[in-house]
Amino acid sequence: MENFNEHALEMSIMELFKDEGYTYVSGDQIHRERTEVLLTDDLKQYLYNRYAKDGITPSEVDSVILMLRNISGTIYEANKAVFKLLCDGFILNREDRTQKDLYIELIDFDTPENNIFKAVNQFEIEGVNNQLRIPDGIVFVNGIPVVVLEFKSAVKENTTIMDAYKQLTIRYRRDIPEIFKYNAFVVISDGANNKYGSFFSPYDFFYAWRKINSDDKELDGINSLVT
Repeated sequence: MENFNEHALEMSIMELFKDEGYTYVSGDQIHRERTEVLLTDDLKQYLYNRYAKDGITPSEVDSVILMLRNISGTIYEANKAVFKLLCDGFILNREDRTQKDLYIELIDFDTPENNIFKAVNQFEIEGVNNQLRIPDGIVFVNGIPVVVLEFKSAVKENTTIMDAYKQLTIRYRRDIPEIFKYNAFVVISDGANNKYGSFFSPYDFFYAWRKINSDDKELDGINSLVT
C-alpha cells in the first residue's frame, strides 16, 4: 500500500510539472551512464541553438560540458562555483583565436522558452562505492539537475517530511554527492506538507511556498504543493 501511495504521489507531482509545460521523462528511458548526472544531450542542444549565430563548434560545446563536470572541491565549494556560472554566465575562449570570446549563459533568463525544462523520476544514479540511489524527482534545466524532490507518503505510520529531509541531506549527500554540485534547492513533500530549502540548510530553515503573487491568498496543504 505505502509504495503505491508514494508512487501515486510521485506521478501526480510529475503531472503538475507537465501542466506547467515541462517535459516529463521516466529516467529509465534516458540513455546514459548511471554515473552521469547531467543530461548532456539537452545541454548540447541548448548551447547549439542559443549560440548558432556565433558558430559555436562541437569542441567548444564539449569544453563547456567538461568544465561543468570538472568543478571540484567540497560539495559546498563545487555548488557555489556552479551557481556563479549559472547566475552570472562566463567567458568562453574561442577555438578559433581570431574570433572574439563568447559570453555563455547556461540558462536563458531573458527568454525562458529557449530553455529545455524536464521533470524526471526513476533516474537511477550510481554514486560512491557503486551505491545506487533513485531520487523521487529531479528537475533539469538545459540538462542541469537544479532541483531534487523527495517524497514520503503521509499515509505511512510515523513518517514525516523530516524523513525526506534526512534521506536527501544524509543518505544522498553521502552516496550521490555529484548531483548536488548542480543543486539550486531541494523539495520535501508528503502531498499535504510541502517545503523547500537549500540542500545545505538545517531543517528549521525549510519553508512552504504558500503563494505566487503578493496578493494571492496563502494556501496550505495540497495547494502549497501546486504553488
